[in-house]
Amino acid sequence: MLVDENFKQRLRRLFSVMIPILITQTAIMAMNFFDSSMSGHAGAVDLAGTSIGGNIWMPIFVGTNGVLLGAMPIVAHLLGADKRDNIGKVIRHTIFLAIAFSAVIILMGVLFLDTLLIHLHLEPQVHYIAKMYMAAVAVGVIPFFMSTSLRALIDTLGHTGITMKIYLLALPVNAFLNYCFIFGKLGMPRLGGVGAGVATGITYWLEFAIFVWIVHKLPAFEHFRIFKDRFHLDIKQLRENLSIGVPIGLAMFMEASIFGVVALFIAKFGTVIIAAHQAALGFTSLLYMVPLSFSMALTILVGVEAGAKRFEEAQKFSRMGIALNMAIAIFLAVLVYTNRPYIAMLYTTDPVIIEKVVGFLFYAIFFQLFDATAAPIQGILRGYKDVKATFYSGFFAYWVVCLPLGCFLDFVMEHGPAAYWQSLDIGLFFSAVFLTLRMFWLQKKLAREQI
Repeated sequence: MLVDENFKQRLRRLFSVMIPILITQTAIMAMNFFDSSMSGHAGAVDLAGTSIGGNIWMPIFVGTNGVLLGAMPIVAHLLGADKRDNIGKVIRHTIFLAIAFSAVIILMGVLFLDTLLIHLHLEPQVHYIAKMYMAAVAVGVIPFFMSTSLRALIDTLGHTGITMKIYLLALPVNAFLNYCFIFGKLGMPRLGGVGAGVATGITYWLEFAIFVWIVHKLPAFEHFRIFKDRFHLDIKQLRENLSIGVPIGLAMFMEASIFGVVALFIAKFGTVIIAAHQAALGFTSLLYMVPLSFSMALTILVGVEAGAKRFEEAQKFSRMGIALNMAIAIFLAVLVYTNRPYIAMLYTTDPVIIEKVVGFLFYAIFFQLFDATAAPIQGILRGYKDVKATFYSGFFAYWVVCLPLGCFLDFVMEHGPAAYWQSLDIGLFFSAVFLTLRMFWLQKKLAREQI
């Protein structure tokens, strides 16, 4: 009975952290969807401009976000070790990094964005919309990354429901602002695709204001004195933040950027293939929110247990998270396989495109299954502060295996556009195997050291 109760408690704790993260990540995706879909209704040029701007921004956003979320395993270890007095310093240094990275990103945009867009040989209107869309988003870059710093604190303390409510509140606000600025409603100027950037920038400021109010006012966060104590630069703390965060950020950057590179290789196959690829990838990205949410939840839970030196408990959370995620992945894989034509119809009515989407979704099933192993283990290893392994895994899977193999299958074996989906599946398979072996090795090592 005691075993059953302990199992139920772990299950309840895992889902109480994971489900709000899943809803939060889905809300963030929904904001990107509103930007694209509402810009598309303003015109094809507006859609093209915001899509290009979004594709340039996404790897930067994901990579920098990853560096800042490196605070999560640090805070989790301090929480488990009952060293709560050091948590405020970690978050203040994370905020410092958020401001520093934001300044660099804005400066790089001012210096190089126009040159980058010129090299893409875009139509003048598309060039202008892409540039101004990113300039508008840049207005909210500093508050966005500072919000990420505060989210690292709130989520790691187990209050993922608060973050969920903030993003659920921001979602309709973002859609409303899109409506106003894209189409020129309620006295606002009609900005087309650029208006989506303006709406996003304003929404980022709103989110930040709410995060600041919550951390400043709620008793659960008062102890950490995030804004009450003065900031003193501590090189040792800054080095720890970067040593944990940079490998996480680089791993996430490599994962996000590989899809942009693959899209460039697939572009040569024509408009129909591009549309089918984007549709299948969009649906796959939605499914990825499940393993990603498990990954983030396991970073928190394993981190707390590892910080408290309860390594056996950390292993139990690891096994539970992987097993649950795999069960959900198998269910979703069967669902996708049996409903591929209907999924394709969500994106288009063109029978030729539907046929191609159905073909890509077949490979997406394997992508989902391998991710069901790789993503949670990434979170588990980060919980142990073993971040370099996830970096090496991402580099090897995407840039050593996936891209060269995709080119070989395309140019030599003539597998066509499916070559790149096949190579993604194979690369992710090797990543899952490597991460699994690394996790087993690390857990055995920690168990031996504890004896």
